Amino acid sequence: MPYPKEHRYRTKERIIQCATELFCRYGFDKVSIGQIMKLARMTHGAFYAYFESKEALYNESLHETLRRSRVARLAKGPFSVKHLTSLVTDYLNLCELKDRNGPGPEAILFNEIGSEHTEVKRLYEEAYERMKKILETRLTALSRLKKLPFSADSETIGEKSRAILAALVGAVAIAKSISQEEEQHRILQAAQTQILAILGVKDFAKEAVTS
Repeated sequence: MPYPKEHRYRTKERIIQCATELFCRYGFDKVSIGQIMKLARMTHGAFYAYFESKEALYNESLHETLRRSRVARLAKGPFSVKHLTSLVTDYLNLCELKDRNGPGPEAILFNEIGSEHTEVKRLYEEAYERMKKILETRLTALSRLKKLPFSADSETIGEKSRAILAALVGAVAIAKSISQEEEQHRILQAAQTQILAILGVKDFAKEAVTS
């Protein structure tokens, strides 16, 4: 007798959650299907009832992480500098970094830097372009509304978006990889200051860094 749809959905979600945890810790190449299914408390053979391959699971894991991330909140939020800066400072808050329910896309992106696996590389580039596009859309709109102190031309917006993404991915990934809490704070605070300076939000910077 086949399992009901609700059971299959919950089981698939559990596999994705376990896979995401492992992918964020070790990267695609260092995680096996056996490790994923062991963490999910299921047999190795059950994997193929839900996914065609590890690549297919990685695809769903990455897209689900992006969907639940602050990047998604940015895409759906209002066109305001307050919303944008609040997300930046919240994203780089140390308590949030420790206590968040699930990993952010920066963890997955960091682990796959330089990957030679064709499918993983494609998904990496796709995730990066999606995050960059969301930022560009927001920055362009805010600039045209005269809420940001820089031009809305594509070259300027592109450079600002690249710089913000580099700061986000790099700062969070480095902070998560070291154990010294004081240094974690300094890394995240430096990234906050840098990103807020990129946005030209000087008045907000001091309050954000010390919160």
